[in-house]
Amino acid sequence: MRKIDNLVIHCTATVQTAKVESIQRYWRDTLKWRSSGYHVIIEANGNIVRLAEDSAVCNGVAGHNSNSLHVSYIGGIDAKGKGLDNRTPQQKVALWQVIKAWKQKYPNAKVLGHRDFPSVKKECPSFDAGKWWESLQN
Repeated sequence: MRKIDNLVIHCTATVQTAKVESIQRYWRDTLKWRSSGYHVIIEANGNIVRLAEDSAVCNGVAGHNSNSLHVSYIGGIDAKGKGLDNRTPQQKVALWQVIKAWKQKYPNAKVLGHRDFPSVKKECPSFDAGKWWESLQN
């Protein structure tokens, strides 16, 4: 079993109506990835889609994937492509459920956003993931 140190939250940086299949096709056909970008993706309606088992290494954050799990919500940008926290209420609940379940399995893992890693120059997930998680613990 892998040692999990990081629970990483992402946004897809797509419109909220993007389909999981089109995101997966982009990874496969454009980026030439053999594995998923995330373990879990959350659709706008809150539907949680499992893309990879926890035991799999995904392509979430270059150089930090061997000890991380990745979850993403579909969305995260405005009409001009700028970062925007546009999680639906259903996505917020689903994201909380995913992170809560992972924290129970990996209690010492840190909750981070993609942007919180060194050398990352993205706004992803378009909100402060650590502060969001901490705010839910009080």
